[in-house]
Amino acid sequence: MPASSHSLTPSTRPEAAAATKTAQSRRSTLTSLLRKRSREGSSFHFRASSIVADSPFRSSAAPRAPSATASIRSVVPEANADTLSIRSGSTPLITPAAPFAASPQHSSSDSDTANTSYKSRRGSSFAVPRNNDKKMHQTSSRLLRMTDDERPFTRDFKDLFSTLMVSLPLTPHRVRFRMIDFTFTSDEAITNLGSLKFSQSNRMPDPKDSSRVVTTTTTTTFSMAKEMARSVCQKFLEAKFIESVEGKLDFQNKSSVWQLTPKGIHILERFCSRNGIQSAHVKAVIESNRNPHQLVILERDTDTDKLHSDEQTLEIIFRRFSGLTANESASSDSESIHEFSKCDVGVRLIKHKPTTSRPYEYVFNGKNAAEWLMDCCTMVDRRESIEICSMFLRLGLIAPVDSRLSSEKFQPVKQAQYFITPHGEQVVGWTLGDDTSMAADTTSTKIRDGGARDSNSNRTNVIIRNPSWRLLYREFLKETMCEENLSFYLEVQEFNSQYKSAVNPSGDNSIETVRETLAAAYGLYNAFLAPGSPNELNIDHALRTQLATRMTRAVGDDTAMMQSLVEVASLFEKAQNSIFKLMSSDSVPKFIKHPKYGPQLRGLDAAAATAYAAQSGGPSRS
Repeated sequence: MPASSHSLTPSTRPEAAAATKTAQSRRSTLTSLLRKRSREGSSFHFRASSIVADSPFRSSAAPRAPSATASIRSVVPEANADTLSIRSGSTPLITPAAPFAASPQHSSSDSDTANTSYKSRRGSSFAVPRNNDKKMHQTSSRLLRMTDDERPFTRDFKDLFSTLMVSLPLTPHRVRFRMIDFTFTSDEAITNLGSLKFSQSNRMPDPKDSSRVVTTTTTTTFSMAKEMARSVCQKFLEAKFIESVEGKLDFQNKSSVWQLTPKGIHILERFCSRNGIQSAHVKAVIESNRNPHQLVILERDTDTDKLHSDEQTLEIIFRRFSGLTANESASSDSESIHEFSKCDVGVRLIKHKPTTSRPYEYVFNGKNAAEWLMDCCTMVDRRESIEICSMFLRLGLIAPVDSRLSSEKFQPVKQAQYFITPHGEQVVGWTLGDDTSMAADTTSTKIRDGGARDSNSNRTNVIIRNPSWRLLYREFLKETMCEENLSFYLEVQEFNSQYKSAVNPSGDNSIETVRETLAAAYGLYNAFLAPGSPNELNIDHALRTQLATRMTRAVGDDTAMMQSLVEVASLFEKAQNSIFKLMSSDSVPKFIKHPKYGPQLRGLDAAAATAYAAQSGGPSRS
C-alpha cells in the first residue's frame, strides 16, 4: 500500500560566520533580502529596491526575476542524517534547533537598507532501495519572489509561517500565574526560523516492478539571519497570524510568550490539509475551540500577488463584511483581541433610528472595519484592508457620518464613523429594491437560458477566469470537501507559466529554470498525484501509472532533463484536463443550483460570459 510521510525539523547545520552590524531600515515594509543556495554552497545576495508602492492594488511591473541555482545528480542511496521522516497518520519527529549562529550581513553604500540573508531551498528526489539502484536528487535554489512593496508573496509567507508553527512544540507556558496552552516564546520562534526544514514523502510500488518500493520526497529548507528572523516574526504579528498573551508589541524579549490567532490557526489548518500533516500537537491546536474554521479566502493575481479588486469581488467581500444579518451592539469600542474570532458574523455595528438629519441605520468605526478585514480575510498587510474599505467608499457601499471626512480615502481609526448606505444594504441583501429584484430575475433568466446553449465546460472556464465567481466556487468546493480539484487546476496553470519560461530558448538561464521547474513538478506531484498523497485526485488509472513511471525515472544530462520536463508538462496537462472535465460534469452544475450561491451568482455581471466568448485566443476545453 502506498504511504505518505512528512517531517519538519530545524536544520542541524549552524552558520559559521558571525553577524556584522548594519544600518537599520527606516521603512516599515519587509526588506527583500531573500536568497537561496544549492547543496554545493553557492549563495546569492539580493539588494532591496528603493521603490515602495503606495497601494497594494496599484498596477505594477511583474515581480523581479529571482536569481536561481539548482543541481540534479544521481548518487548511491545512503542514509540522510538531517532528514527525519514519518509515515502519514503518525506523529512527526520534531527535534530542537541547533544553537543559532547568525549569517553575515552585507550593507550597500548606495542604500540605507541592510542586506540580511534569507535563504530557501526546495529539493525533490526519488529512491529505489535496492542494490545497484540509484537515487536521483532534484534540488532547486532561488530567491523567494517579492512584491513591488518589498514583501514575500502571500503564499510563500503563509507557508513559511505554517512550517514554523509545525516545527514548534506549542506547549503550555506560564503567564501571570496561569498556564496558557499552545504557546511559544520569542526565542523558540527566532531560533527555529533561522534554520528550518520541511520534508514530504510518498512511498509507492514501482510501476515497472511491484516488488520494489519507490519513494518521492520534496524538501523545503528555509534559512535566514537572526535579525531577519526577528523581522519576519514581527510581520507574522502584523499580519494577525499570532498575538502576544502579555500585551507585547515586538520580539525583543526572548521570553515573551505568543499564541496563534484564530486566523493563524485556520491558515495552519489549510497548510496541514494540503500536506497531509497529522502531528498530534498541531492537530490539538487545529481542533481547539479557537479555530474559526473559515476565512474569506481572497483571490490574488499570480504574477503580482495583488488582490483582485473588481466590483463583483468587492461586493462579495462586502457581504461577508456586513454579515447575513446586522451584528448589532450597544457599543463598537471593544478592545478585545478576540472580538473578530468568529468570522461567520459581520463587523460590529451600532443601530440608530433613522431621522431626517441622520438617514442611516447602522454605524461602525474605521478601526473595527480594518480589524475585521485583517482578522477574517487572508490579508497579510494592513494597507490592503484600508484600500478595500476605500473601495467600499468609492462604490457607495458605505459613507462617512461626518461630511468632513473624505469620501475616497478610508480612515482606519476609532474616531471615524461610517454607515452602510441604502445601496450597501441592497448589495448585502438586507433590503431588496424593485430594480434589484427585476435585475436578479433578468440575470437568472439569462443564466438558465444560456445553459441550454452553453456547455458546462464553458461555464467552468468563466468561473475559473473570473475572480469573484472563483472565490464563491472555492468556498463551495471547501464545503463539499473537494477544494483540491480547483487548487490543482490553478497550480498547474502556474506551473505551465514556469514551464513556458523554461523551454524558451531565448532565456538567459534556461537550464537553471528547467531545474527549478522540474523540482516544482515533484512538489505538485507529491501533493496531488502520487498514490497516497495528501490530496490525491480522482484521475484515470492509466494516467496515474504514466505519471508514476515518468516521475520515478532518472535523468542524466541537460538534454535528457529538458526532455523529461516536456514529458512531465504533457502529463500534467492531461491530468488538468481530466480534473477540468470532472468539475464541469459534477461540481459546477451543483454550484450553480446551490441555494446559498445561486442568488449570488445571479447578482454577478453576466458580461463575464460574454467577455470570455470574445477572447478568441483563450483556451477552450470540452
